Amino acid sequence: MSALPPVAEAIARVAVLGAGQMGSGIAQVCASAGLQVVMRDLDAGALERARSTIASSLDRLIAKGRTTEEAKAATLARIGVSTEAGALADADVVIEAVTENEAVKLAIFRELAATCRADAILASNTSSISLTRLAAACTHPQRVIGMHFMNPVPMMALVEIIRARQTSQATFEAIDALARRLGKTPVSVLNSPGFVSNRVLIPMINEAAFCLHEGLASAEEIDTVMKLGMSHPMGPLALADLIGIDTVLSIMRVLHDGFNDSKYRPCPLLVEMVDAGHLGRKSGRGFHEYPAR
Repeated sequence: MSALPPVAEAIARVAVLGAGQMGSGIAQVCASAGLQVVMRDLDAGALERARSTIASSLDRLIAKGRTTEEAKAATLARIGVSTEAGALADADVVIEAVTENEAVKLAIFRELAATCRADAILASNTSSISLTRLAAACTHPQRVIGMHFMNPVPMMALVEIIRARQTSQATFEAIDALARRLGKTPVSVLNSPGFVSNRVLIPMINEAAFCLHEGLASAEEIDTVMKLGMSHPMGPLALADLIGIDTVLSIMRVLHDGFNDSKYRPCPLLVEMVDAGHLGRKSGRGFHEYPAR
């Protein structure tokens, strides 16, 4: 029987896997909360870009009066980077934030089970994939939990805390308290395809894509309807571009497969756009265009 996971007050070191948009945001909020952070990615260039992204994000917070130059320097000093699996060995909590692909995540969690301390909590930022299946890949499945941050991480208050069937109460309590320590509002949900946020959001985006696919209105007009008519701060197609159209399609496929229900059928336009490489902001073109700055 392994030792209990660390309580939130004892969590001092966090490892973040993945140096993309979500990983860099998670690393930033953890370091800003006073935690020592190591970001791991196989791509050294991605790690350098992530550090630059975090510095730019902190600069925007300084301009808004929400932090200071001194706090920025302290935050950046708490963030280390590595391409090596051994960098995770001392982490109290590991937060995985890689691509939304179940096979990739399963391989990562098997590696984490072999690399990390037996009492470390293994969290996934997955937006739709079964935590129960990820936990089943680990030696200590009771330590696995979902910690679904919203994008952009430094600005969005919500964290969905998803329990796998195997997740222990001690693990849940530690992660719930950690989310609060990061200044977030945790909401506990059970393991189910898409959880709550994406089970509601992604089908709405998919339906907006169908409206465009069927020629009901332009992308700009569809977004305007939802912004002015429903008080959404961003239209669904612009939001898809922010999330990444490949990620939207991946989540729709998880919903379609998980529920075996035709109402979750992905819009053919999403498939076509992903095949074309029109992924949204990250590719410069999606439902809208984003000229290089």
